[in-house]
Amino acid sequence: SSGTSTRKRPESSISASSVNPSAPSRCSARAARSPPDAPIRRSQSSSCACSGPPAARLPVAKPPYTTSVVTQGGTAATGAREPMFIVPLVIPEVNAGHLHLIEQQSWRKSSGGYIVTNPNCSAIGLVLALKPLEEAFGLEQIFVTTMQAVSGTGYPGVPSLDILGNVVPYIKNEEEKLETETLKLLGRLVGEVVEPLAARMSAHCNRVSVEDGHTESVSIKLRKKATREEVLAAWQEFNPLAGMGLPTAPAQPVVWVAQEDRPQPRLDRNRGRGMSATTGRLRPCGLLDWKFTVLSHNTIRGAAGAAILNAELLHSLKKLPE
Repeated sequence: SSGTSTRKRPESSISASSVNPSAPSRCSARAARSPPDAPIRRSQSSSCACSGPPAARLPVAKPPYTTSVVTQGGTAATGAREPMFIVPLVIPEVNAGHLHLIEQQSWRKSSGGYIVTNPNCSAIGLVLALKPLEEAFGLEQIFVTTMQAVSGTGYPGVPSLDILGNVVPYIKNEEEKLETETLKLLGRLVGEVVEPLAARMSAHCNRVSVEDGHTESVSIKLRKKATREEVLAAWQEFNPLAGMGLPTAPAQPVVWVAQEDRPQPRLDRNRGRGMSATTGRLRPCGLLDWKFTVLSHNTIRGAAGAAILNAELLHSLKKLPE
């Protein structure tokens, strides 16, 4: 159920089948590690494109290029030609209901195309761990410190002399995005607007000398008191996509490891084929209620795999042309 990453070379483009051989062939995915000047390729026969271009180069959805699913959510949504409040950030296990927002997009009304965005890569793993706790007990406060892999910057990454034997305690705009997107993802759709979760949150984001896998130390205050066994049960029972037949969806979205020194990127980032969030070290917090560690694979669950899973969800909801 775990292993180390075997990726040795940068790839400018990946297909859905390279992440999951059984994924729909009509969806093409562009890796987060693409060179920044790589051309945006459009397939005239594709009903879905998974892309991660800079905001200024976000493709326009129009027939026959009818659907765009964008990997770098916060950045892409900012540059999209639609108001940000109707471009949904989506994690299928967490807030599939927010997809209703695409019906308000002008592209959807005129050509059938629309934009759906992935959240920030650190937000995805964090929110997968928080969602079952919010549903069961409610959340009042969230404090998180991230240790983010160098692959999160895209190819070719951080210069070796800047990161080897070092920690960089700053990632531009990352803390703001993590705080904003986490509360938005855990929020609820009220009419045509997402109302963020009414919780207080603080994030510290750090770049560390790890190839793949974002590790996050989390402390939370719950609205309703919960025992350790109840928290573990909430993670174990959380599986809202079960039975939907989505090929890329992990069998268990949140995997608990009991060893006191886990999760670790080298040992745990590939759980669920890189699509699961791995939690561990659950213990009482002296300031809030509980603290724990969560790990997720930033270039699979946090990028290409997340875009493909969004596309699979949209296909299951008949939001993609056959």
